[in-house]
Amino acid sequence: MATSARTGIHGAKHASPALGRMQELWLFASAGMSLLPHVEHAPIWLTIAVGAALAWRMAIWWRRTALPSRWLLNFLVAAGSAGIFLTFNQFFGKDPGIALLICFLALKLLEMRRVRDGLAIIFLCYFLLLTHFLNEQGIGVAGFTLATLVVVTAALASLGHGGRPAADHLRQSVLMLAQAAPFMLVLFLLFPRVQGPLWGMPADAYSAMSGLSDSMSPGSISNLSLSGEIAFRVKFEGDLPPRPALYWRGPVLSLYDGRTWRADARQRKVSPPDTAAGPTYRYSVTLEPHNKHWLFVLEMPWKLPPDAILARDYQLLSKTPVRSRIRYEAQSHLEFVPGADESEVSLRRHLALPANNPRTRALAEKWRQELATDEGIVRRMLDHFRQEKFFYTLTPPLLGENSIDQFLFETRRGFCEHYASAFVFAMRAAGVPARVVTGYQGGEENPVDGYMIVRQSDAHAWAEVWLKDKGWVRVDPTAAIAPNRIEAGLASAVPAGEPLPFLVRTDLSWLRGIRFRWEALSNSWNQWVLGYNPQRQREVLSRLGMREPDWKTMTAAMAVLCGLLLLGLVFWTLHKRIRIDPTVRAWNLLSRKLAHLGLARRDWEGPMDFFNRVALSRPELAHPMQAIVALYIDLRYGKQNDQSAQQRLRKLVSNLEIVAKR
Repeated sequence: MATSARTGIHGAKHASPALGRMQELWLFASAGMSLLPHVEHAPIWLTIAVGAALAWRMAIWWRRTALPSRWLLNFLVAAGSAGIFLTFNQFFGKDPGIALLICFLALKLLEMRRVRDGLAIIFLCYFLLLTHFLNEQGIGVAGFTLATLVVVTAALASLGHGGRPAADHLRQSVLMLAQAAPFMLVLFLLFPRVQGPLWGMPADAYSAMSGLSDSMSPGSISNLSLSGEIAFRVKFEGDLPPRPALYWRGPVLSLYDGRTWRADARQRKVSPPDTAAGPTYRYSVTLEPHNKHWLFVLEMPWKLPPDAILARDYQLLSKTPVRSRIRYEAQSHLEFVPGADESEVSLRRHLALPANNPRTRALAEKWRQELATDEGIVRRMLDHFRQEKFFYTLTPPLLGENSIDQFLFETRRGFCEHYASAFVFAMRAAGVPARVVTGYQGGEENPVDGYMIVRQSDAHAWAEVWLKDKGWVRVDPTAAIAPNRIEAGLASAVPAGEPLPFLVRTDLSWLRGIRFRWEALSNSWNQWVLGYNPQRQREVLSRLGMREPDWKTMTAAMAVLCGLLLLGLVFWTLHKRIRIDPTVRAWNLLSRKLAHLGLARRDWEGPMDFFNRVALSRPELAHPMQAIVALYIDLRYGKQNDQSAQQRLRKLVSNLEIVAKR
């Protein structure tokens, strides 16, 4: 009999109990919140399939019907894996790896029966939470991930104490995370930083980054201008330059095939322009990742950031692709003379044209015959834009093979790339060396933190012409058509009713106020959390007294601080135990003693219910238990609360062990 009893107890101890209905609800909430941020990035078929699986599992929970059979689950696993392979042509990489995790989590919900299944779901949720940051690291995603972490940890707590109220699980989750927060802060501040991620990112990790390209065709910049995403932020030292001077230089396009302008890959390093005048503007740029080499600076850069290269066309380049948010400092002058000594070979290269657009060629050759100087030809082209009925629009009509002829003589509706492309083509046809420059124009100062925000909607294209004794001179044809675009921004230049990014609308003052505050908060997050690189870590630690921090010093400081925090946590826990009501402490001791006898008290069980169950199972304990329960109820809920009664309760609990052993 004793052997059987021991065997039964042993089996009950190691068998995984069935999940309760509230525990399943916690798991549903954890899985749903963990999956939600991936809806934007996962394939549409996978999103629909996962949504159907969750709805199916919730219907099973609601109707209390049977779970799907093993062979059906195996079929769904095979079908999901095959679909992911057909979508990505592989199982390795960021996107297929996340897709597999999503698929397995959804299918695991369809077979969960016991606590061990719930633990597997919890661990999948924890891992899936980390993958959120492979797609985005903004403060909004971080806040949602923290909320999800609280829910997932509460679900984990419910697996051990299924009968408690939901508020208890949430309270326990918040307490556990709050206890871990100081350790997290110490590790964040002191863990030695390396430049770049700790592991090699997969090849597809940067495929979704947006921004300017090294080529330009009709419609490319107008499509980019429909985005309100932030391209970079700028912090000026002192006064801001006037808005018409805010030209942020990016890719320079010199090669034209009749449809698309492209950058010249043959570049060499040069020094900043020798001749510059006017005030010096010092500023720092926080550039969002775009997976290209170019850095954006105010025309024209005078002092370059470290590890940056100034190319022959005065484009600032990074030595490696910008795949994470970076911060750099620069100085610029607004008055400059770059390329005054340009070689004949370079000038001939900036006159090359394909054999198309005959009407534009004829017009340019006519101007060359009529006008004696290159400056006169430039002015004539700008006057042509002003005097003829040209329109500035985000939605220009599609153009055919001779796109510049069609634009100049037929549609006359275009965005900045149409005007820059047509201007440069006409200049070259007239014998004036010219090229297209792309980048951003303008920006919006955030009054909350003083940063200037430059968005993708500020993307712009302009022209440069080479003039004798003046070098490369900026000419912006858009300013001749829509001067408000340069003076006040995109929203004031396009006709009413055209599509604009919601975040750049100027007619909603309440939206601007909310946006300014949110973007200032996001900028602080970017600067101090995401931008906490080795250089920023050295700056912070030097302010804290560590003048020359190395990895040994930081590791030692980390160990000491974590040890002190651990001692403080232990002391707090012990102190909390000491403050427990002696009556409750005696009752908890009784519960532990009876649990060793196979009579564990259930979470929902009150004193009388517990006594009745113990008396039925072990009649020999009925009499001493009756005295204990009566005294406990009197001390806990009655008026009696003197020390002698508490001592008597502790003695009765101790004597119970003697009676139980007889």
